[in-house]
Amino acid sequence: METVTRDKLVSDVKEVLDDVEQLMRQAASVGGEQAAELRNRAADALEKAQDKLDRLQREALHATREAADAADKWVHENPWSSISAAAALGLLIGVLVSRR
Repeated sequence: METVTRDKLVSDVKEVLDDVEQLMRQAASVGGEQAAELRNRAADALEKAQDKLDRLQREALHATREAADAADKWVHENPWSSISAAAALGLLIGVLVSRR
């Protein structure tokens, strides 16, 4: 599974949008068949970006499900450790909130 950072994803989307904007400007300045070709290239670029975003969304959902399943399994295998961890976390949050 490909690991993509948020910054890389934003950069890729901006790059695609810039390319599409440039293609649309070129299509507006020319006519006929050339304009149609430029619009088709812009549409293809947007479709590729959408496909990549869809794939990344599916991968993120899959990773989230795997993490949730692993956490569920650990909790079932270690119930007392889970209770202790939850109690410690609750105590920490209580201390932090009471300081305000």
